[in-house]
Amino acid sequence: MTETPHNHLSLPEVEAIARTAHAHQTDKAGRPYTEHLTAVAEGVRTRHGNADQIAAAWLHDAVEDDALSERWLEEAALSRRTKDIVRALTKHPGEPPEAYAQRILATDGALLVKQADLAHNADPKRLAALDEPTRNRLTEKYARMHALLGLSADIDAGAVTDADGSRNRDAAGD
Repeated sequence: MTETPHNHLSLPEVEAIARTAHAHQTDKAGRPYTEHLTAVAEGVRTRHGNADQIAAAWLHDAVEDDALSERWLEEAALSRRTKDIVRALTKHPGEPPEAYAQRILATDGALLVKQADLAHNADPKRLAALDEPTRNRLTEKYARMHALLGLSADIDAGAVTDADGSRNRDAAGD
């Protein structure tokens, strides 16, 4: 069967699925996890991501957090690109950060979603709610991932910006 957008879940449907799947989760500061998903989806939208990337933003942690299964993802009425982005953003137990970053860089559309995810994760207001050791550990982790992905330290709300200051095609949703 040929893949066409009309047989895919709508963004409101994807959002509802993600909200339900993560309904009982909280982040490290005890906030509802759905706040993070909302922020990442909005970050992708403000970075001019397309519908596939916004859908992936809603679902980016679903398989990793066991909120939804890999089988659900495979069978869901989502574009192949959305599924590929979610898989690229799903960390595997024991996986080195370098391998994770390479998978993101090799997957069309994934870098923009990861940039929005890192932007929210590294938000100073969000980090301020954590104890100092956790805050320091996560700050280092996020800075390392920025470097591995070739992103500038400044997280702008525009497009994906490479470390050399050039804009990446990923931002246009190509």
